[in-house]
Amino acid sequence: MVKIGEKPEGVEGQGFFATSLDKVIGLARANSLWPLPFATSCCGIEFMATMGSNYDLARFGSERLSFSPRQADLLMVMGTIAKKMGPVLKQVYDQMAEPKWVLSVGACASSGGIFDTYSVLQGIDRIIPVDVYVPGCPPRPEQIIEGVMKIQELVKNESLRRRHSEEYKRMLESYNLT
Repeated sequence: MVKIGEKPEGVEGQGFFATSLDKVIGLARANSLWPLPFATSCCGIEFMATMGSNYDLARFGSERLSFSPRQADLLMVMGTIAKKMGPVLKQVYDQMAEPKWVLSVGACASSGGIFDTYSVLQGIDRIIPVDVYVPGCPPRPEQIIEGVMKIQELVKNESLRRRHSEEYKRMLESYNLT
């Protein structure tokens, strides 16, 4: 069964449909995300299951995984991030073009998980901004799909001008990202 997505708000008549450019671009971006998986442990295995035929993340427009930061707009961080890996993660984030979004998958990426040690980063939000957190240890594929759907909602409703706002610039400066 084919399910037709919702159209954006607009004015329609016989043979035409008019809406705002923000809504059209948001709809296009939301349904064509190119994720970059940054997987280090068990959450990465769950992500592999999410890409498989049983769960099929491709139906959300995220079929094409990108392993180049310059060709991705969704950074999916999954698993334990050691402090030595922090600068690498930040460099990957820096190399991504705007607009970009970050999905933190699992307890380890979100808060360090059970590894409250000197060598594990206690949440990736200490070095890069995170848009959506997916809880769990490890989270089920359904949870990862729900996280991607929340990113899609964020992307669809985001103003094209948000990334040029003073608030956004201050947030990037707080992470030493300019």
